[in-house]
Amino acid sequence: MVSEEDLGAVLDELHRLRNRVPQLTGALAAGVDGLVVAHDTPGVDPEGLAALTAAALGVAVRVADATGNGGFRELLVRGEHGYVSTYAAGRTAVLTLLAEGRVNVGRLHLEGRRSGARIGELLDAADAAAREAGRTGRPLGAVSTAPPVRTRTTRTPRTPRATSADARTATDS
Repeated sequence: MVSEEDLGAVLDELHRLRNRVPQLTGALAAGVDGLVVAHDTPGVDPEGLAALTAAALGVAVRVADATGNGGFRELLVRGEHGYVSTYAAGRTAVLTLLAEGRVNVGRLHLEGRRSGARIGELLDAADAAAREAGRTGRPLGAVSTAPPVRTRTTRTPRTPRATSADARTATDS
């Protein structure tokens, strides 16, 4: 479980990030399972954004794996009116940023990567402390660091294909 103090530190990081990059319109830290950790997203439903982030993360992880490009680091979506960028934040979380179309994308990446690493450190440390204290449960949708298991199944018209639901993030540079 993540303490209120740790959640406060994550929220403080989101506020500082929005101050450093004025073109940000929102910032959200979420578990890879799509649950909100902390958010500063005025005008945007944080639960919906966290769920969509988890869905996009699943696809991004699969694309990175299928192309042999290693673990997930970041995802950038450019819309007509702005950007949505998602960065790995430790082993169990991601940072999603919403930005105006006039944002400096290089600055967005620089600050997003730094904040993602900081949030990852905070949440991974909180997760480790909780495990050490003997608290059980999945604090943020814990992920495996092992590669996904690929199984071969015989398909019949009534048998669905087996899939891997293992989402992995990495914040190493």
